[in-house]
Amino acid sequence: MPKWLNDAVFYEIYPQSYYDTNGDGIGDLQGIIEKLPYVKSLGCNALWLNPVYDSPFMDAGYDVRNHKQIAPRYGTNEDMKRLLDTAHEMGIKVLLDLVPGHTSDTNPWFLEAKKAEKNEFSNRYIFTDNVWEAPSEYRLMCGICQRDGNYLINYFSSQPALNYGFHEVTHPKWQLPTDHPDCIATAEALKDIMRFWIDMGADGFRVDMADSLCKNDDEKISTAKIWQGVRKMLDEEYPEAAIVAEWCHPERAIKNAGFHMDFYLDHYGNGYSKLFRYLDKDGKNQAFFHKSGCGDITAFLDEYLPNYELTKDLGYISFMTNNHDMPRATYYMDKDTIKLSHGMIFTMPGVPFLYYGDELGMRYQSELVSVEGGYSRTGSRSPMQWDSSKNLGFSTADADKLYMPVDSHEDAPTVENQKDDPDSIFKVVTDIIRLRHEIPELGNGSGFEVVYAEKGKYPFVYRRGGYVVFVNPSDEKVSIPFAEGVEEKVYIIGEVSFRCKKATMSPSSFAIIKTK
Repeated sequence: MPKWLNDAVFYEIYPQSYYDTNGDGIGDLQGIIEKLPYVKSLGCNALWLNPVYDSPFMDAGYDVRNHKQIAPRYGTNEDMKRLLDTAHEMGIKVLLDLVPGHTSDTNPWFLEAKKAEKNEFSNRYIFTDNVWEAPSEYRLMCGICQRDGNYLINYFSSQPALNYGFHEVTHPKWQLPTDHPDCIATAEALKDIMRFWIDMGADGFRVDMADSLCKNDDEKISTAKIWQGVRKMLDEEYPEAAIVAEWCHPERAIKNAGFHMDFYLDHYGNGYSKLFRYLDKDGKNQAFFHKSGCGDITAFLDEYLPNYELTKDLGYISFMTNNHDMPRATYYMDKDTIKLSHGMIFTMPGVPFLYYGDELGMRYQSELVSVEGGYSRTGSRSPMQWDSSKNLGFSTADADKLYMPVDSHEDAPTVENQKDDPDSIFKVVTDIIRLRHEIPELGNGSGFEVVYAEKGKYPFVYRRGGYVVFVNPSDEKVSIPFAEGVEEKVYIIGEVSFRCKKATMSPSSFAIIKTK
């Protein structure tokens, strides 16, 4: 286990929207380099960059054309090396995005696989044995190759699925078992890509759709076996390199597959959803973090606690403020509630991730037209808002040349207008991250114990070592029994008092206390 993860706080950067230094309207690696001091000032000591590889950008770079080449719009491989070196000089680790399940349909591997004559890449992807074979249980592209067969895609039509084999072979004429040499070769090609970037200086990878490798693998048994092989390679060759899974199943990702971290994702109705962004069928917000007070903290805990206990000695569950695939928190919560939700995220065990702009309370721009396959996700990928200058400081390009429009509201939050505002989300985020670093018990230096959590009631109270965290997102004043002595009120939002063996919290309040 890489030791640096114990105190890591990540910042996710969507590169094309972060900072444009050459005026072409698209963010670039030089822009990230120039903003590293800002990242450091947040208290973040690690980065995750969304894909920066050569791509036709049908899916914002998750359709990789050349795994070992930086996309020209971002810069060069030399620029990436400079970014990695500069980040390391500042004590910042960098994870790149790994896309193991598919490539672009313009990838050289696929161009060879499409050919009628058999070659070394013929089985790098999954083709049926003839063009008339198109089983309905698979997503297939039909009748567009010289080769007599149809090929599987993972989602978009431009993303042919790589062939790691079938856990259960149901069509033996064209499905290969996972131990077939050509399927093993695909896994080895993946390791080769990882070695290339780690040798350059990358500190590991966030893994896209980590559970999607082997087909007909409902329990993810064969998929986990591939990742076990990757983990073995890392442990032997790069023991300080880390991998985080887009999986949201800690038992499978951490315990079975060997990932160091697993994202806690927003899947409708799961624990994360019930905490932060649960809208019922009528559109009523029934998340715990909402002023309506309709949430149920036990719906989160019933899922989280067993997963935490199962994996706490093996790896980390990673809470996130948001990511590039979800509507921003501002779509679900007001400013007061976002402060409290961030307060909880950064005082939980695990390795937390802050999505760029969430420290400002950037809006989810639901009205934006899809850009590079973003569709409903596009509104969370708008340009970073730095200051009051042209394009909110993102780029000097004319507005019609921008990757996508900046927030046009007069009150658009920027780094400039938020960083010195004592009532800002920015202040809460930076304060709590600082405390997490200063007090190890608020990070991974202690366990996690529920002090108060009642079905359908507020607040939620939990212990981190010698510290207790109180959260009341509702719009009601609440009191609970609490007889412990208070040595220090470490951090308070709203009004929280401790008298007569009771803790009383004002609406929308948060507290970290040190107990006697």
